[in-house]
Amino acid sequence: MKKILRQFRHGEKGFTLIELLVVVAILGVLAAVAVPNVGKFIGEGKAESYETELHNVLTATMAMMADSSAGVLDADYALTNDLGTIHADSGNLTLSSYVTGLNGTVTKSGCSYAFTTLGAVTQDTP
Repeated sequence: MKKILRQFRHGEKGFTLIELLVVVAILGVLAAVAVPNVGKFIGEGKAESYETELHNVLTATMAMMADSSAGVLDADYALTNDLGTIHADSGNLTLSSYVTGLNGTVTKSGCSYAFTTLGAVTQDTP
């Protein structure tokens, strides 16, 4: 039994310098692989959020125009991220009431949108 305990260094505590260096090297390799991949996923997530928000704004614009008696927006709108300023039916309908999940009336992504009276929407990403 004593022979087995000596093999496992019974009674000794702590790690050797070599063991610590091996662990630090393994952690360094894992970090070197993981960090670039995380950055790539964050960039892809932003692009997808811009596309999703554009789709939501387009859908809300179509719904507002369908509810409008004239079927068009009141005017052409230059780049804006405040959807509370987009109106139809002489100001009776506001686009922000058709879009859910807004921070007040301002877009969450920070994108700006341009609208034509016929409902064409273009997005300007930050």
